[in-house]
Amino acid sequence: MTKRKTMTEKRYINWNELHQDTKILADKIKKSGVYTKIIAVSRGGLIPASIVSYELNIRNIQTVNVLSYDGEKQRPDTAFVAESHIRDADEQTLIIDDVSDTGKTFQLLHKMFPKAKLAAVYAKPSGVKYVDIYAVDMPDKWLVFPWDV
Repeated sequence: MTKRKTMTEKRYINWNELHQDTKILADKIKKSGVYTKIIAVSRGGLIPASIVSYELNIRNIQTVNVLSYDGEKQRPDTAFVAESHIRDADEQTLIIDDVSDTGKTFQLLHKMFPKAKLAAVYAKPSGVKYVDIYAVDMPDKWLVFPWDV
């Protein structure tokens, strides 16, 4: 059985910081290729995906639902759920989430959409290797996003 991860140390991110960091992500994405579709990871990736879509003028946005946490407790590997009606994701598809924490969400999404480019605004030490593009390195603390306050 996988031990559930909890974090007591917290790092608060405000709206302005999130917006600026997401614009950094958009600049890195722009330099990495041409993309025509975004798959936003619900729920944390919805706002970053929207910002990136405006920055890169990508109007084709779809969603995938991944449930990896119960509050601040990470679910065991077997409890990850991905829900999607998306049938095609090619090399011009971006999958965007707010953070690559342990990387488990991105590992699952890579299996579902092996050709897509994986992007996150933030990456923690154990999650860095599971994303193709990210904007900011984060310490292994619980990130409190503006929508969580």
